[in-house]
Amino acid sequence: MNHAPLTTDRLVLRPVAVGDLPDLTTLWKNEDFTRHIMGRALSEEEIWFRLLRDLGHWTAVGYGNWTVRLREGGDYVGSVGVFDYRRDLDPPFDAPELGWGMAPAFQKRGYAAEALTTVLDWVDRLLAAPRTVCMIAPENLASLKLAARVGYRAYATATYKDHAVQLLERPRAEA
Repeated sequence: MNHAPLTTDRLVLRPVAVGDLPDLTTLWKNEDFTRHIMGRALSEEEIWFRLLRDLGHWTAVGYGNWTVRLREGGDYVGSVGVFDYRRDLDPPFDAPELGWGMAPAFQKRGYAAEALTTVLDWVDRLLAAPRTVCMIAPENLASLKLAARVGYRAYATATYKDHAVQLLERPRAEA
């Protein structure tokens, strides 16, 4: 699988690396960021395990989380990823899962849409999966709006780790 960085006019996306740990720690300790994802800030141990999981994901399946940085200056913006986390969900995911999160300081600037669109183009070209899926907390209106903007539509509700989630799907874009 192609692990080369992805670029846009404003962003560089590259597979997550150990050197991202300081930025990930700042992000995952920020309760404004984690509110709709985990419901709480994460410990340094949990953040380290997430990073190890994400590094291993690239090795195991050839895709995973991209670190999103500004082209100008290299500031850490957030991440967008394609996953096979084998989540304990009913109905289960049967397609690649997309996930994204932008640091609060970089929200509402179009970076998430720019990065997500770039990764979806990559998925459509290289994975050629008939569809992708995602799950979003019902109260996370910004992510639900972004998901709709890039073509996701709700298909089910579920409970994941004792929290209600909306399951969404997006058909592969035709070339």
